[in-house]
Amino acid sequence: MLHRIIQIDREKCNGCGLCADACHEGAIAMKDGKANLVSEDYCDGLGDCLPVCPTGAISFEEKDTAACDEKASAAPQAAAQRPSPCGEGGCPGTRSKTIERAAAPDASAAPCCKMESRLMQWPVQIKLAPTGAPYFDNADLLVAADCTAYAYGDFHNRFIKGRITLIGCPKLDAGSYAEKLTEILRRNNIRSVMVARMEVPCCGGIESAVREALKNCGKLIPWQVVTLSTDGQIL
Repeated sequence: MLHRIIQIDREKCNGCGLCADACHEGAIAMKDGKANLVSEDYCDGLGDCLPVCPTGAISFEEKDTAACDEKASAAPQAAAQRPSPCGEGGCPGTRSKTIERAAAPDASAAPCCKMESRLMQWPVQIKLAPTGAPYFDNADLLVAADCTAYAYGDFHNRFIKGRITLIGCPKLDAGSYAEKLTEILRRNNIRSVMVARMEVPCCGGIESAVREALKNCGKLIPWQVVTLSTDGQIL
């Protein structure tokens, strides 16, 4: 059975440790100042580590492995026993937490309080948006991790209003957004870029992709990053 397994180029690795933080399976550990694959059996092949690597040191290789063996069967138990690279409690990106809030006003009872969408275009998913769409011309661009709109209550007014919006999740989408974003910035007159991301490590992938696109597009475009906590606060 074919499985995707990460490969780490030690010559390119700068020892930043972002990949180890992003890997919720604990497949990557830092050793002698470099990232190392702990075991192929721990790697789930989803690529959480790929978009956060600033040097392109991580790639994937498809390997033919047995559907089940003793080593693979023991991996979950071993993973539970070894220390998490994200600290006690597991990766913040997947750690469960309940947030207590006061009851919101009933919008149907108070029509004046009803919130309206500020979305200015469609589609909004990064991978679906046409790079030459007319709405990109002379636009202020928002590149947001998709969880941000759920975490921050007034997201439409605070972030989407007046901006063209692109969303994505580096943890769930295969590959990096950098190439697509580079093409959008290169082809269009983008006035500014805002990145909205969550505080969790895996969300760093969307910031890294924008940073790479800005570097490669050949233009000097002002940009900023806004980080939101998982309970909806601007950090």
